[in-house]
Amino acid sequence: MSLKVELKPGERIILGDCLITNEGGRTKLMIDGKAPLLREKDIMTPEAADTVAKRIYLAVQSMYLSQTPADHHATYFGLVRELIVAAPSTLRIIESINNKILTGSMYKALKDARDLIEYEQELMANAKRSERLL
Repeated sequence: MSLKVELKPGERIILGDCLITNEGGRTKLMIDGKAPLLREKDIMTPEAADTVAKRIYLAVQSMYLSQTPADHHATYFGLVRELIVAAPSTLRIIESINNKILTGSMYKALKDARDLIEYEQELMANAKRSERLL
């Protein structure tokens, strides 16, 4: 079964270890085969990874795109330990990400890592509100 991808002008995707940029008008691609694919909106760059949850997302993204995901496990688990110590309430989301990594559902792990970023942002916003009240 083919994967259908439509790219807007200037939009980029990562397919396997290749960056593809649409230089023309709207483009439709039919992709046969199995390779990790990330749309531009889902790509985390090292420069944008400015929180622990974003760095976790980047580590999961690296695992998803890599032919040897285990190369990124040490980084991932170090960041996970750091986040759980700082915010134990993140454990539920971390466990979900871990389960998906262990079962090879890397794209689903990325989706959960996106949820972790949103949760971290909520925690930081709540902490800032609490500081203002003091």
